Amino acid sequence: MHKVFVNIGLSLDGYMAPEGMTMGKPEHKNWGARWGALMGWLIKQQSFRDNLKLGPGGETGPVNDLVRGTMERIGASITGKRMFDQGEVAWPEEAPFHTPVYVLTHQRREPWVRPGGTTFHFITDGPQRALGGCRT
Repeated sequence: MHKVFVNIGLSLDGYMAPEGMTMGKPEHKNWGARWGALMGWLIKQQSFRDNLKLGPGGETGPVNDLVRGTMERIGASITGKRMFDQGEVAWPEEAPFHTPVYVLTHQRREPWVRPGGTTFHFITDGPQRALGGCRT
């Protein structure tokens, strides 16, 4: 049986990305530094570092175990076009997902296969189709 769960970086006060940020202004309101501060706990974990090939080191322990367990559960991901657009220019050649990724968009595009097991599928006919792809 497949399970759907949400995995998102969000502060308790609702901060995820600043209003007004666009591809033309990716550092709007110092977003990069604020995101780094919000996600610093995750970036320090050995499992996360291993997944992104950031080199040796990183913290181990219960938080790292939680991160590893979460990453191991992910069989596919759904993302929006905005996150994809920002990641496409920032992710390394071997994108950090290692699973199928369904990008919700209005722009048709052929699947984009990356080394390491990530294939981006561009879904133009709604989130239900993306969810269906995740379940296969």
